[in-house]
Amino acid sequence: MPRPLRVAIVGAGPAGIYAADALLKSDVATEPGVSIDIFERMPAPFGLIRYGVAPDHPRIKGIITALHQVLDKPQIRLFGNVDYPTDISLDDLRAFYDAVIFSTGATADRELSIPGIELDGSYGAADFVSWYDGHPDVPRTWPLEAEKVAVLGVGNVALDVARILAKTAEELLPTEIPPNVHEGLKANKALEVHVFGRRGPAQAKFSPLELRELDHSPTIEVIVDPEDIDYDAGSIETRRGNKQADMVAKTLENWAIRDVGERPHKLFLHFFESPTEILGEDGKVVGLRTERTALDGTGNVKGTGAFKEWDVTAVYRAVGYLSDKLPKLPWDLDSGTVPDEGGRVVQETGGHLSSTYVTGWIRRGPVGLIGHTKGDANETVSNLLEDFAAGRLQEPTAPAPEAVDAFLGERGVRYTTWDGWYRLDAAEKALGEPQGRERVKLVEREDMLRESGA
Repeated sequence: MPRPLRVAIVGAGPAGIYAADALLKSDVATEPGVSIDIFERMPAPFGLIRYGVAPDHPRIKGIITALHQVLDKPQIRLFGNVDYPTDISLDDLRAFYDAVIFSTGATADRELSIPGIELDGSYGAADFVSWYDGHPDVPRTWPLEAEKVAVLGVGNVALDVARILAKTAEELLPTEIPPNVHEGLKANKALEVHVFGRRGPAQAKFSPLELRELDHSPTIEVIVDPEDIDYDAGSIETRRGNKQADMVAKTLENWAIRDVGERPHKLFLHFFESPTEILGEDGKVVGLRTERTALDGTGNVKGTGAFKEWDVTAVYRAVGYLSDKLPKLPWDLDSGTVPDEGGRVVQETGGHLSSTYVTGWIRRGPVGLIGHTKGDANETVSNLLEDFAAGRLQEPTAPAPEAVDAFLGERGVRYTTWDGWYRLDAAEKALGEPQGRERVKLVEREDMLRESGA
């Protein structure tokens, strides 16, 4: 009787779980069957949803429910707290599996090359997100001394950062934030948050729902300058062809024409302001210089030569994430992705790297919403199965599932399992219950391992 197709997935975020789901829904899952092991460097699964989504977005975290149902399937095993390539290498994986899918995400900030970016008080949004989401590998404290703060970027991450900075600690307490984050936010002195975009309202990358949520806080007054509401032919075309862009523009228009209210924290959304320099004194941020831009007719902008200095003492850049380079795989330095054709990894010398695939952000870069990775996963899995049917996959030397357990045991790797996630999940919910909260997230890796039974 033929053995099941053995597939390793590196990365237990949405992209990897969607790939597992696509495998389980394929004809191969029926005959000869599939056996999937998912490796995750964190002790807990769910990747971006656990460590990249703001804690006051329970709606997005609800995606976990659907992912949970996939990981509950008996054909899937989870190996958490296992790092590629430190604990298990590509050669090791090839010994155990017919195919390997890499679905790792992005944890670093894309660089912004302007003078002053290195000053004390200049931060990457990704680092701040990791802090307030309780990532075990970042410091437990965050400096929140600035009364006036700048956020550079007009995507959803910029909105998340601005909203967390503008909200009070008490507003965020009902969420799953860990105690160290709550204590840090209680000390937050920010009264003004300024979000800067170099283009106009029609080019903003916010999703409409995320934008509107800014205005739901009883402590945040959202302010848009009427002079920033401007459109050219390219902008009008964008609005006509993109319902989301049109909804964002309408929301911003409504905010621009209303009177400024009395809510204590002011959150300004500025458009047509291109950051040119972070100003410093004695190594610390003391301001931001921007150049006013103007639309050029196509929806793009050009500089006007008019500069303005903003009185801020902290600057957060939210200009995009950068994926982590994966050893032993080819790498495109410009895009921060693994080169591929339909999810098949392409070697630098040409041709496909046998039995090796990518999906999600490591494949196409950190763009789009969480659900967009589903199409990626379906395409990658479809091509993997095509290679399987054509006999193009490498034959593993040790395909028995127990060989992986033995290997990790011999290496002394302390790994978590799917059953362990259930235990950790229960422990976090138990921490939240006395406070009337759904959960309190554990931060220390050792605590997570202990509660997971690793």
